[in-house]
Amino acid sequence: MSSGETGSSGVLPDAVVATLRDAILGGRIAPGAPVTEAFVSREFDMARPTARIGIDRLVAAGLLTREPHHAARVPRLGASDITDLFAARAALEAAAVELLAAEANIPPNAQRAHDALAALAPDAAYAPADIAFHRALVEGAPSTRLPRLHGLLMGEIELAIAQVEAHRLRSVAEVADEHGRILAAIAAGDAVDAARLARTHVLASRDRLLAHIDSAHER
Repeated sequence: MSSGETGSSGVLPDAVVATLRDAILGGRIAPGAPVTEAFVSREFDMARPTARIGIDRLVAAGLLTREPHHAARVPRLGASDITDLFAARAALEAAAVELLAAEANIPPNAQRAHDALAALAPDAAYAPADIAFHRALVEGAPSTRLPRLHGLLMGEIELAIAQVEAHRLRSVAEVADEHGRILAAIAAGDAVDAARLARTHVLASRDRLLAHIDSAHER
């Protein structure tokens, strides 16, 4: 069955993936929770082969993990995972904006994501626009390898951004302001400042997440 074919109930795997992704990033399926074919089949009234396709695609995207002979689960990102992930993410995204600034080129999708986030109410869910902004910057860079490398981390990056939002560790206004500064540096052709701002922005989220984990362990 291809990704465009339907299960016995007419549910498309693409729709399953989108719904499961929203449930994971929205915290409705908690970190560490199993995501079985039976659960997906029951929840979305579909054949198990269709459910299996959806799960396999989310495993490939990094939004689910699966050990041999075990059900897929939502990854639980600990302090060491976050430290490692954000170091790699900061390096890749700083490199991408440096390349963009060298050409003073703001990718249209990044501008649209920034505008969408900046227009949100203070208590709105901002993770989708935040994720779209960072993905668009890297995908818009004049490099074939940076998006490929970034894509390998994107599932975990989405999970981390969702955690920042879920615990309200950063405000909509703060994130929008920092995104705007990155875009301004790119437009000005200031590669050094753009890279610095991107790195600072990413690592600020890392620091808030690590502090949150530390405080949760102390309670």
